[in-house]
Amino acid sequence: MAKPPGLAAFVAKLERLGELRRISVPVSPHLEITEIVDRVIKAGGPALLFERTGKEFPLLIGAYGSERRMALALGVERLTDVAQRMQQLFQQLTRVRGSLLEKLAILPTLGEIARYFPRRWRGGKAPCQEVVYLGAEARLSRLPILTCWPADGGPFITLPIVHTYHPETRQRNVGMYRMQVFDDYTTAIHWQLHKVSRRHYEAWKATGQKMPVAIALGGDPVYAYAATAPLPENVDEYLLAGFLRRRPVELVRCLTQPIEVPADADIVIEGYVDPTEPLRLEGPFGDHTGYYSLPDYYPAFHVTAITHRRDAIYPATVVGIPPQEDAWLGKATERIFLVPIRLTFLPELVDMELPVEGVFHNLAIAAIQKEYPGQGLKAIHTLWGAGQLMLTKIAIVVDADVPLTDYWAVAKAVADNTDLRTDLVFTQGPIDVLDHACSQMGFGGKLGLDGTRKLPAERLLPPLTYPPAMPSALALEALQKDFPELIEVNLRLIQQGIPVWIGSFRKSERRHGLRLGERLARHPAFAGVKAIILLDGEMPIQDLSDVFWRLANNIDLRRDSQLIEDEAGRPHLILDASTKTKTLDDFARPWPNVIVMSEEIIARVDQRWEEYGLGAFIPSPSHKYRPLVKQEGAYFAK
Repeated sequence: MAKPPGLAAFVAKLERLGELRRISVPVSPHLEITEIVDRVIKAGGPALLFERTGKEFPLLIGAYGSERRMALALGVERLTDVAQRMQQLFQQLTRVRGSLLEKLAILPTLGEIARYFPRRWRGGKAPCQEVVYLGAEARLSRLPILTCWPADGGPFITLPIVHTYHPETRQRNVGMYRMQVFDDYTTAIHWQLHKVSRRHYEAWKATGQKMPVAIALGGDPVYAYAATAPLPENVDEYLLAGFLRRRPVELVRCLTQPIEVPADADIVIEGYVDPTEPLRLEGPFGDHTGYYSLPDYYPAFHVTAITHRRDAIYPATVVGIPPQEDAWLGKATERIFLVPIRLTFLPELVDMELPVEGVFHNLAIAAIQKEYPGQGLKAIHTLWGAGQLMLTKIAIVVDADVPLTDYWAVAKAVADNTDLRTDLVFTQGPIDVLDHACSQMGFGGKLGLDGTRKLPAERLLPPLTYPPAMPSALALEALQKDFPELIEVNLRLIQQGIPVWIGSFRKSERRHGLRLGERLARHPAFAGVKAIILLDGEMPIQDLSDVFWRLANNIDLRRDSQLIEDEAGRPHLILDASTKTKTLDDFARPWPNVIVMSEEIIARVDQRWEEYGLGAFIPSPSHKYRPLVKQEGAYFAK
């Protein structure tokens, strides 16, 4: 039986297609790799294979870091190809059938699905168990585990495919949860509140028994994607992987734990979690939000064995200020799960966009085929009830003819069609636990904007007329006399006929952002402005991507927004996206720092750039964002 390929085969494919560069000089997993990757990925560069990491394994990173590489990982030409296959499958399964022959016609489709179910490995010794380390020999220090950012709590395994199962139902879960390394044999495992493995942990805790856990690294690149996919709890991630690659995943039983992993994995870490043990403090961690996630308590994972292929490659990823590699994992989910959302939750859904600036859970834009009054508002509420979209902070709905990847068109549609009196939905609910802006972890405010064209029955109030916004009157020079705390103004949206004004200010008094917004809204120059966005003044605000990244991260929509009417009765939406503190905002939680690299590591990478063989010099992205750092460390509280 032919040995199934591991990551080495994917590396060879990427290299053949010009999508990978090898770095043959020694590079440290402690911060140096991160700084190189941050530059290369943000510049749209290739995947990188670090061949000399100081450990016995080379390290692959950036494998999913572009649309093309993400499609290659899923075995397709384009991400939309997967969505088309899924739509055809759903149509076959859900089409109404009357006669016996029509019912029998579904059998080939069911047979095809059956071929994708995972099965037991029967080829002798599994590739992932060619080399075995047990007991004291199973040391995590054998692996080139990254310390990604200067204030991280330690090294983290960043691309682990974590296997657990429920003690009663035996239902498997395959998820991706970061793992902080404490020592050679112990890590934390980041089972967040809303995740399936967290529920498995609670079920094992009720039994008082140790919980078997296995970590797979590498193997078919589709596994890492399947582990991140927002599947229903009762759907096996390896069924999705089999569907994507058109062949079943072959599983082998671990050597020291009663749990199965893919036979073609590159590296497997076997172990257990003891639910009777105290939780361990994990973090900080430079997270995909672009901010450090705060330390918190999570279960400890104990290593009992490490096994690997003879040609094993250690896979890793780096997250931080977007765009990073994980953006393309999110884009794959956006494309692939559009069809299931349409067919199970929202039949009017035409398209969906999760902007990179929204870091997956902060912003979702949906286009619908509108047919009846209130349908836009219905779609907003449905998005908040659709699986992991429940964590979305800002949900925007527009008509089907609005191209969602054209953000200018989306902004114009929302500005033209949204009546601030009737078309906004303010609510509260579950928020991602990584969100730092909500006053209580995992729970905060949300905003929905119905930007669809309104039908006659939806025009509940007499129309409001806003005069044209005048850029000259809204410029910094025209406003600074009345508003000396203003530092900079961004008029790009105003200049395009979109009545959204963006400004930064020097914060010095309690609730300063909302108070300033209220004063601005009542100033005659703002008569034609529908929304006012306010940010801290440390960093330039001319880059709209940076503005909306900071806005989505730094706001709790219940606490940090308000509608203010001017003298003519026109409402203006105020959004205060400034940093919140105990002193000025009564914010009780620590506020995290933005993630930037240390000057020492930046200088080292600058000096060594030609050694890496990566072509033209790319400056560090951290230079741009350093003004946002308030003080040393991962977070601060004032």
